[in-house]
Amino acid sequence: MRSRTWLAFLLAAALLAPAAFAQKITLIYPNRSGSQWPLFLAKEGGYYQKYGLDVDLKFVVHPGSIAALVSGDAALVNSSLEQLMQAASKDGSMVIVGSSLNKGTFALMARKDVASIKDLKGKRIAVGQVGDAPYGYVVALLAKSGLKPRDVAWVPVGTDVSGRAAALESGRADATMLTAPAYFKLEDAGFKTLANLAEHDDIFASTGYLMKKSQIQANPKLPELLIKAQAEAIKRFYADKAFAVKAYMVYDKQPQADVERIYDLYAKPTAFERVPYVLAAAVKSVVEQQSDPQIAAQMKAYDFHKVVDNSTVDRLVKEKFFETLFGATIKAEEDRKAKLAFK
Repeated sequence: MRSRTWLAFLLAAALLAPAAFAQKITLIYPNRSGSQWPLFLAKEGGYYQKYGLDVDLKFVVHPGSIAALVSGDAALVNSSLEQLMQAASKDGSMVIVGSSLNKGTFALMARKDVASIKDLKGKRIAVGQVGDAPYGYVVALLAKSGLKPRDVAWVPVGTDVSGRAAALESGRADATMLTAPAYFKLEDAGFKTLANLAEHDDIFASTGYLMKKSQIQANPKLPELLIKAQAEAIKRFYADKAFAVKAYMVYDKQPQADVERIYDLYAKPTAFERVPYVLAAAVKSVVEQQSDPQIAAQMKAYDFHKVVDNSTVDRLVKEKFFETLFGATIKAEEDRKAKLAFK
């Protein structure tokens, strides 16, 4: 009887051990959009826990997200590569260790009487703030139609996608860049889609994993654990639509039908990167898209090798982590992405 009691105790201890000794960290997502799916799924699917991490996911809009990282209140921020590169170029204490997405589902929405991007000349365009990622995407689209940033009036609303959508709906702005599902609702209300980034291969809408160098020095395994957990989440994303939709709705209370549409926008082009290298073309695109002369000069002069580090992904490739996770067919993708990686 005593041996059975002891065995039961050992089994209970084994079950409780991962939770008891898990490393508690906070991860920041600065927007409620499909770009955050790897984090949502890693949390809801138990993949952080699998790798010994007790993760608290917090929603903090930019630039508060960067401030949380700098202060030590967060271990990682998953945000647009543009915002991360701007922040890292000003503060060399941070480093981008991976990138799970290079294609966005942003749509440039406008009033129904605006026929084309060229017709935006002299019109008002809502952005969170001048210089943020949606601003950069609009600037890139304007340039393809022969317009410059000064040809339009920028309306900073200081919030996330919901604030930009509200500015367009209320008439404060004539156009804005929105993610799904916000633009679904505006399409249904009669607003016009002028462009979708998914249709422009030359405009990157990349994200990145930003961490502090000092935290990595203190805990060298942390980037690896996070990348592994989020890679498993990406595998689950492609394999299990129902669970992916359920996980997303925990963090963004949208109608299920809308979330299923968002899922398809990411799943059909296999938008999430199974091998999450930061790509050289994505870094170059961010630098070239800067319209503010001061920021452009700063970023062109900066050596981003100081703050972009693909070494963890490189090592996981060599250790065959992705091959074990996704199967032997991933090898060709690994080779192709390694050649495109920022080095």
